[in-house]
Amino acid sequence: MASTASAYLTGFGRYLPGDPVDNDGIVSRLGGDDAVTARIRRRVLDANGIRQRYYALDEQGEPTELNEELAVKALTAALDDRGIAAGDLRMLATATTMGDVLVPGFASMVHGRLGGGPMQLLSASGVCASSLAALDAAVSKIKLGDHPRAAVVGSELSSRSLRQRRYDGIRAGMDSHFLRWMLSDGAGAVVVEFQPHPTRLSLRVDWVRHVSLAHEYDVCMRAGIKGPEPVVGSTWQDVPVDDAAAAGMFLLRQDVSMLDDLAGAGLAQFEELVDIGLVDISHLDHVICHYSTNAFRDLAFDGLRKRVPTLDTDRWFSNLETCGNTGAASIFIALEEAFRSGRFSPGETILLAVPESGRFSFAFAHLTVVAPPQQGASS
Repeated sequence: MASTASAYLTGFGRYLPGDPVDNDGIVSRLGGDDAVTARIRRRVLDANGIRQRYYALDEQGEPTELNEELAVKALTAALDDRGIAAGDLRMLATATTMGDVLVPGFASMVHGRLGGGPMQLLSASGVCASSLAALDAAVSKIKLGDHPRAAVVGSELSSRSLRQRRYDGIRAGMDSHFLRWMLSDGAGAVVVEFQPHPTRLSLRVDWVRHVSLAHEYDVCMRAGIKGPEPVVGSTWQDVPVDDAAAAGMFLLRQDVSMLDDLAGAGLAQFEELVDIGLVDISHLDHVICHYSTNAFRDLAFDGLRKRVPTLDTDRWFSNLETCGNTGAASIFIALEEAFRSGRFSPGETILLAVPESGRFSFAFAHLTVVAPPQQGASS
């Protein structure tokens, strides 16, 4: 018999460092004002639709905070929103592309800075979809009854690796510069509990699905290797650090020629969820999707309209244009803003969607808006 245990999102928080940086202010933080780089920057910015983003860098491009500090500030906001303390948590699941240190894991560093009592930790690694992988783990432990309360945080501080000093001596090209003008910093967090919030709306987690297509696709987003695939003896761990830097191994690279395939594969995964009955389009009230550029949104709309000619794009929520692409943090930053906006009502459903270009993986979560118990929780 299937378990009837539930898990609910009851607290929401985010942290975006510093003041918003518009497109004209990027160079003062990241550098890259030569003619070739400027041409690539304009091309990328014209396509992605991002109008402002946030960096944990000062006006001279020097770091102001650690990634673990961003995570703790988002977690603290979520805990305050729920009205609890770190000591009330029994599990912490974190997601990030790159922490501040190689060892120990990101969750250990965040826990050490956050404080609280003994708790289970999970450091989910990967890229964007690691956020929902961390959520899946926390929700599963809540539903099993192992813990009454957990917190999940996605946090990214990519700007440190996007500054000009990393690009000096490296030929400017779209593969090495694409992500430089796409990514920014921030953190988002949620509290997960076995019961709804006592006095306001909660979001019940109905299911989480995460699938990798790495067996079908080559590497699309990478760092730490020279070419598209790792070779024994020639990764960043095998060569002197200076040689690795000179070879551009520490740059985040994107094979932009594969991105149309990413959009198509993501649509196919969504259609599979519809076909097997996990998503009922006629009763899907909100879609919160992480994507790196408005071009992907337009491709998604075109594909969905083939399946649903009457698709209402007002159901779609994104804050890419105002908060930027914050990788693993993006979906929680968007969810927090959507929740605060008052757009959710009891009984409505929400689909979270996160495509990851690393080696093509896709994560989805289905939520139902639930009224507080004294008002009669909606099922």
